[in-house]
Amino acid sequence: MTRQGLRACLVPWSRGCLLALLVVLVVLGASVAAPDLDKTQALALQRYGSRASETVVAWRRLIEESRALPDADKLDKVNTFFNRRILFENDAVIWQQEDYWATPLEFMGRGTGDCEDFSIAKYLTLLMLGIGNDRLRLIYVRARIGSTTTVAHMVLGFYPQPTDEPLILDNLISSVRPASMRSDLAPVFSFNSAGLWVGGGSASMADPTTRLSRWRDVLDRMRQEGLSP
Repeated sequence: MTRQGLRACLVPWSRGCLLALLVVLVVLGASVAAPDLDKTQALALQRYGSRASETVVAWRRLIEESRALPDADKLDKVNTFFNRRILFENDAVIWQQEDYWATPLEFMGRGTGDCEDFSIAKYLTLLMLGIGNDRLRLIYVRARIGSTTTVAHMVLGFYPQPTDEPLILDNLISSVRPASMRSDLAPVFSFNSAGLWVGGGSASMADPTTRLSRWRDVLDRMRQEGLSP
C-alpha cells in the first residue's frame, strides 16, 4: 500500500459511484456516547456464556488501562487485543449470510468474525479511548494473497494528520505498520461518519448514513447492547 494510494483515498467519493457500492459500504458513527458497558457485559454472559463475558471484562479493563496512554500505544494494545483473542472466520460460516456486520458484542461473544468485524471493533474501541473520528478511517482494500490472488479486505487506518500516511491496523498481521510497508494492500476507498473518500472523485457526499440501511440496523443493535455510536 503506497502513501500516494492512501492519500488518494482522501479525495471525496462521487455520488454516482456511491450507488454501486451500497452493498458493501458501512459508515461508522463519529463517537460512542455514554456507553452502558455493564449492560454489554451482562448480555455477553446471558447470550454467549462465561467465556464471552470474560472477554468483555478484559476489553473493559483494556479501555480503562489505556485511556492515558500515547496514541501509538493505544493502537498497539487495541490491535493486539482483538487479533489475539478473536479468530477469523467468514460470515457464511458464522451467520449463514454472505455479508453480515457484527456489533462488537456479537464479535466478542462469538469469539470469531471477519475483517469488517475486526475493523469495526477496533474503530469503536479507539473512539472510546478518545481518538478523534477525523483521524480514523476504515479502508476497503484488495489484499494480495500469494503471488497472484487478491481478495476483498478491510483494515483500519489511523492518520496522525488528515493527509498523512496512515498506520494500518489489520487482523492479517500482528503489528501496526505504516501504509508504505504494506505493499500487499491496494486501497480502493476509505470511509468514516464524515463521508467516503477515493481517488479520482470530486464531489462530496454529506451524511451518507441516510442511504445505508445495513448500518442503521447495526446502530440499532448496538444501542440495544449498551453501545451508542
